[in-house]
Amino acid sequence: MAAFAEGTPCWVDVSLPDLEAGKRFYGELFGWTFGRAAGAERGHYTEAFSDGKRVAGLVAKRDGRMPTVWGVYFATDDAVALSRRIREAGGQLVREPVAVGRSGVMAQAADPAGAVFGLWQAGDEAGFEKKGLPGSFCWTEVYTRDKARVDPFYESVFGFRGADVPGADASGGGGSGVDFRMWFPADAAPGAAPGEAGAVGGRSVITDAFPAELPGHFLSYFSVADCDRTSGTAVRLGGRITAPPFDIASGRMAVLVDNQGASFAVLEERPAEETEAPDAPKAPEAPLTESAPESVSEPESGSEPESGRKRRLGWKRT
Repeated sequence: MAAFAEGTPCWVDVSLPDLEAGKRFYGELFGWTFGRAAGAERGHYTEAFSDGKRVAGLVAKRDGRMPTVWGVYFATDDAVALSRRIREAGGQLVREPVAVGRSGVMAQAADPAGAVFGLWQAGDEAGFEKKGLPGSFCWTEVYTRDKARVDPFYESVFGFRGADVPGADASGGGGSGVDFRMWFPADAAPGAAPGEAGAVGGRSVITDAFPAELPGHFLSYFSVADCDRTSGTAVRLGGRITAPPFDIASGRMAVLVDNQGASFAVLEERPAEETEAPDAPKAPEAPLTESAPESVSEPESGSEPESGRKRRLGWKRT
């Protein structure tokens, strides 16, 4: 299995109060099957599979005060060195690098505005075995109120080359679009523009359309074959829809919450030959918002106003 390049999202997992309920929800929603759970010392960590390939993890929360949330991990060749760069760039270590058997080394960190993310140094396991196809992870983005500190943080820590999406509101408020910046690997072709293949994630600004209590956080996306059907299934299984299915230039998406409170997005991608022009979608009359998460030490995911997602995701490629 090929290792992931430095700074590439390589894994996601969700912390849940009821692991068995989570397996039932995601098993039916995405068609996932599940491996044998680890012991209690690892929160009964369970790997999820799609078409027999590893796609995500589920873990039981050890402390009810911790958030019910999806977390994303970025690949690194040296978790200790990357942790040092994170501190030097103004971030914090939530969990120091620790070996997970022979699988690899993991750590958790927070950016200068508080958004939490993970690090993974591959051992026997590199991360995703399936990515960008229905039933698997396809995209992640961080939401922040402090782009002035967050942008240079990720670009110095991971070596990302940032590119603002044309047409977005660069001031972070007051315009018709949401301020959005895409991340490209350091070795991406010089001059690559938003919308070109190779972007590994992005940054969006939290606007006044969100509750004031909403902290910085990551939102991860899963590819699906039918966005509307998946959204309806989520509701039938006890979940919620916080941003109902809507069209974007690259397909159709929605933001959902599972039956225990973890937020995530789903994306039904349109074939490349059917993709609309990036500026085709128009903003709706009113934005969609989500209630603020509970007060916890790590952030709960939220949703973005529909107008911002429509404008910005037309440029995204997974």
